[in-house]
Amino acid sequence: MKFIMKKLQILGTGCAKCDKLAANTESAAKELNLEYQLEKVTDIGEIMKLGVIMTPALAVDGEVKVAGKAPSVEELKDLLARNLC
Repeated sequence: MKFIMKKLQILGTGCAKCDKLAANTESAAKELNLEYQLEKVTDIGEIMKLGVIMTPALAVDGEVKVAGKAPSVEELKDLLARNLC
């Protein structure tokens, strides 16, 4: 069964933690068999518009779900599974 997730956004300037969050998010989405679009947002103005002051951050369909850390793949799977509805 596939679920549709419109957009997963990694918010950050490209630091090592941002890359780790992107990799973990992609792994979690693939393990959950999600259809997704992964976008990296590096523009500080765009990041601030979403209310993020600590990066890295993850937004799911435009709503910030994680900020200031790079959760594990398992934590991200739990988060994404809760946000399918």
